[in-house]
Amino acid sequence: MYRAPLEDLAFVLHELIGAQALAGCPAYGEYSADFADAVLAESARFSEEVLAPLNRSGDQEGAHWSEQGVTSAAGFRDAYRKFIDAGWTQLSAPTGQGGQGAPQMLATAAQEPWASANIAFMLCPLLAFGAAHALEIAASPELRRLFLPKIVSGEWTGTMVLTEPQAGSDLGLIRTRAVPEGDHYRLFGQKIFITWGEHDFTDNIIHLVLARIEGAPQGTRGISLFLVPKRLVDADGSLGERNEVRCLSIEHKLGIHASPTCVMAFGEQQGAVGYLVGQANQGLPYMFIMMNAARLGVGLQGCGVSEAAFQQAAGWARTRLQGRARGFPEPAPIINHPDVKRMLAGMKARVQAMRALTLYTAYQLDLATQHAEQGVRTAAQARADLLIPIVKGWCTELGTEVASTGMQVHGGMGFIEETGAAQYLRDVRITAIYEGTTGIQANDLIGRKVGRDGGAAMTALIAEARAGLAQGAADADAEAVRIAALEGLEQLAAATTALLRLSAEPERAAAVAVPYLMLCGYVLGGWLMARAAQLSATKLTGARRAFYAAKLSTCRVYAGQVLPNALAQRRIVEAGADSISGTDPALI
Repeated sequence: MYRAPLEDLAFVLHELIGAQALAGCPAYGEYSADFADAVLAESARFSEEVLAPLNRSGDQEGAHWSEQGVTSAAGFRDAYRKFIDAGWTQLSAPTGQGGQGAPQMLATAAQEPWASANIAFMLCPLLAFGAAHALEIAASPELRRLFLPKIVSGEWTGTMVLTEPQAGSDLGLIRTRAVPEGDHYRLFGQKIFITWGEHDFTDNIIHLVLARIEGAPQGTRGISLFLVPKRLVDADGSLGERNEVRCLSIEHKLGIHASPTCVMAFGEQQGAVGYLVGQANQGLPYMFIMMNAARLGVGLQGCGVSEAAFQQAAGWARTRLQGRARGFPEPAPIINHPDVKRMLAGMKARVQAMRALTLYTAYQLDLATQHAEQGVRTAAQARADLLIPIVKGWCTELGTEVASTGMQVHGGMGFIEETGAAQYLRDVRITAIYEGTTGIQANDLIGRKVGRDGGAAMTALIAEARAGLAQGAADADAEAVRIAALEGLEQLAAATTALLRLSAEPERAAAVAVPYLMLCGYVLGGWLMARAAQLSATKLTGARRAFYAAKLSTCRVYAGQVLPNALAQRRIVEAGADSISGTDPALI
C-alpha cells in the first residue's frame, strides 16, 4: 500500500531548500513550515485514501468511448468531485482569480503523492493548471473573466491541443485553420493525443488549440493560440449550446489506461467557435507557458511513479522468502541479498535525488515571479529555464529505469500483472515521450538554454554548487559524498566546455545532447544529495536520528552507485559526436 513520503518531502522543503528561502518574496509572507506540513499531510491523506485505491481498477477498466462522449473509469468522477471540493485546483492559483496563491514549490511537493497514487488521474488537473497559467498571462481581460475563475475552481477543466496526425512534434506542419468571423474565429482541423480531451468530470472543457489563421506565414511563425470551449459561454458566464468539438476516438495505450487520450475533431461542418488568445501568430510562445508548467509536472510524475514503484518493490522484498542470507535461517527475505539491496537502495537514491532537483526547480520559479529584487528574479528565471528540460528529461528517463528495476526485484512475479509492478513501468513509460521527448528536451537544453547564453547560466550554477560544497564535512560518509559531488561538478564543467565547442556544428552537438542532459541530471542530483548528506550528518544524535541516518545512507548510495554514471556521459559528450553525425543512415 502506497504511503506518501512526507518526511522526505518536508526535509527538502524546510531543510535542503530552507524554511526561510522565500523570505524575500512578499507574496509568501504567511508561508511557514507548519502550513506546508499541513498541506502535505492532507495531500498524503487524499492520495492514500482516494486516489491510490482507484489506480489498479482504473488501469484494468480504462476510460470508455461512445458517440455520446467519454465515460471515466468507476470512481474517478467521484474522486474528481472530492478533489475540487478539497480546493486542490486552487492551491497555487493567483488570489485575484480565486486561488490560494501558495508557493510553486509547495504546490509541486503536494502534487507528488498524486502522481505516485494515480498518475492517470493527476494528468487532468495538471493540464488545467497549465491552461489557467497561460490564460492568466496571455488572454484578454474578457476571456479571463469568462473562463479563468471556473478553471481555477475546477468547475471546468483545460487541455493543451497541439499535435496532428501528420505533424507529430513538428508544430510548424500543423494544418488546423482558423477563419475570422466577427469577434471570434471558426476552427477546422483534427488533433491527436489530447489528454483528457473529453470526459464526464465537468460540464465544460476549455481547449487551448494551436491553429493557423488563413494567410498566416508558414512554419511556426504563423501559429496562433485559440480558446475553444466544449460548450459556448454566454456573456453572463452561463453555458450555451454545444460547440462543434467532438472526440472521434480514444487511443489504445500501453499504460495510463484511465486517462483518455483523445482524437479530437474541430469544425466538421460550420467550424468550431474559438477566441484568439493574445496576438496573432504568437501561439507558440504562449503555448510554451503551458508546456513549461507541464514539463515540470511531467518530471515530477517520473519521480512520483518511481516512489510508488520503489515502495512496491521494497514491500515485496521484505516478505518474499528465498535463498540463503548471512544471519538468517533459510529461506530469508530477499531484501537481505546483496544484489536486491543494490537494486532497492539505488531506486531509493534516484527517487530522492529526483525529488530534490524537481522541488529546487519549483523554488526557482517562486523566486523568479515573486522575489522583491529584480536581479534575483532575473537570475532565478534563467536558472529555472535551464533546469526544466533537465527535470523533465532526466526524471522521466530515470522513472522508467526505476520502475523496470522494481519489476526485476520481483523476479518472474514482476512480469505478472497481479503483483502491480508492471503497471508502474507501463504508466511511467509515456512520461519520457509526451510534452516533448527526451531528445526534444535535450535539444532545448543545449540550444536555447546553454548555447544561447554561452553557458552563463550553467556556469553560474556550477560555481554556486562548488561554493556550497567547499567546506569539508566532519562525518566520513558525508565527506565521501561531498568529494564525489565535487568530482561530478568537474565532469559537468568539462562537458559543458566541450559542448560549447560543438555549438557551431549543430548536428554534432545534437548527437550528444541527451547524454549531456543526463549528465546534468546525475551531477545536479549529486550536488543536492551532498548538501542533504551534510545536513543529515549534523543531526544523527537528535530525536529524528533514524531518518537522518537513513538519509545519509541513501546519499552515500547515490554517490557510490548512481553518480559514477556522470563519467560515462562526459566521455560521450567529449568524444561521441562524430560516431553519430558521421554515420550514414543507410548503414543503420
